[in-house]
Amino acid sequence: MTSTKPSTQALSDLKQHAGFWLRFVSNHVSHAFARKLLSSGVTVAEWVVLREMYGRDEMPPSVLADRTGMTRGAASKLVDRLLGKQLVTRQDRTDDRRFQDIALTPTGRRLVPSLAALADRNDEQFFAPLSEKERETLVATLKKIVRAHRLHKLPTE
Repeated sequence: MTSTKPSTQALSDLKQHAGFWLRFVSNHVSHAFARKLLSSGVTVAEWVVLREMYGRDEMPPSVLADRTGMTRGAASKLVDRLLGKQLVTRQDRTDDRRFQDIALTPTGRRLVPSLAALADRNDEQFFAPLSEKERETLVATLKKIVRAHRLHKLPTE
């Protein structure tokens, strides 16, 4: 029988990783925003879809999926949920029945600015300890990582 002796190799501490701290803050920021959205009846993923659609007349679900980095199936499910909440409409295109366009309803268009204000307040709450310069540096650093790794999927969870 072979004994499984613990390795004597030094292990990095969990809390020394930048990814740990990034996830730690991200989880708390996202969870607080999700709680703020509860009274609106909209989830964070639905908010992302609504915000991406805001200011556009209509768009095919495939474009929405591409813009958010979601799979077409995930985008379709979110559109179905938003249809049920009467925040979007779905129309067959007249030139080709295989394609559809989705658009915000008047209710959806009115809701987005109030949800954006919630997002702004949530951001302010969490990042208030930083100076304006520190915030700009943080955002610029995160954007640099996004570009370097060619990240495209928008966070929806």
